[in-house]
Amino acid sequence: MTPSYVEPGREFRRDTNYLSDRITRDSEQWPVEPGRYRLIAARACPWANRAIIVRGLLGLEDVLSMGLCGPVHDEDSWTFDLDPGGVDPVLGYKRLKEAYLARDPDYSRGITVPAIVDVPTGQVVTNDVPQITRDLFFEWREFHRLDAPDLWPEPVQDEMEVVMERIFEEVNNGVYRCGFAGSQHAYEKAYDRLFAALDWLEERLARRRYLMGDTITEADVRLFTTLARFDAVYHGHFKCNRTKLSEMPVLGAYARDLFQTPGFGDTIVFEQIKQHYYVVHEDINPSGIVPKGPREDWWFEPHDRERL
Repeated sequence: MTPSYVEPGREFRRDTNYLSDRITRDSEQWPVEPGRYRLIAARACPWANRAIIVRGLLGLEDVLSMGLCGPVHDEDSWTFDLDPGGVDPVLGYKRLKEAYLARDPDYSRGITVPAIVDVPTGQVVTNDVPQITRDLFFEWREFHRLDAPDLWPEPVQDEMEVVMERIFEEVNNGVYRCGFAGSQHAYEKAYDRLFAALDWLEERLARRRYLMGDTITEADVRLFTTLARFDAVYHGHFKCNRTKLSEMPVLGAYARDLFQTPGFGDTIVFEQIKQHYYVVHEDINPSGIVPKGPREDWWFEPHDRERL
């Protein structure tokens, strides 16, 4: 996503006005085609982190290339400062904004990650966060690796949609609602909603290893990217400070279980995550000081979730 800012006296509201185009098997304009598209993401961003994880779990690395933006950007755009010369080696862009303007020279909405870019034209196809990962599963199936997990098991899809909607509203977006609250009342309301949802998750996950049962689904991916940032950023920076993740016996063990699963923890770079939030959000952290902690070895401690 792009940076958000505190509006005095107001409750935080997320802009979800995405580019709605999709890459599908039967599309005439944007058909699924190996090598044609490039996923642009950033390890710092929880929304982009979803797409990085799903791409890896499904084994799409050889058919969908990936470019990574640096953790720190300005109001204008994400940049490719991690690459030599600050230029994406495939697209030739210095700023992700260039791909959006190639699509629409008058584009004035958010310059967000994740985004999928059509390499031949250099145009952004879509930045629709929830639809991107859904389509990577359903539309790119022909190119999944043979042992790819079933991230959308048919018997639980309806329940999964309900669970993911609550996770988005109360947890993924809930931490931002706390951090960018423009009044004490808005903050306390958001805080109560967030921790009510985390208590619900503690109870749900006490009885099952993953959100939907015995196997990892996209619901787990969507929750993990917020939990991975909780102690490092949201607890202090966003004032979500009732309880640390490391102090929650069930959610903490669940998060470590996923972190230690190939495809999850290896996508997390805590230094980039902290740099992004503490440097970019100048209205919340005007000093720009990035904290040294918390300790990262906690993530590698035993979780004992196999018994479930």
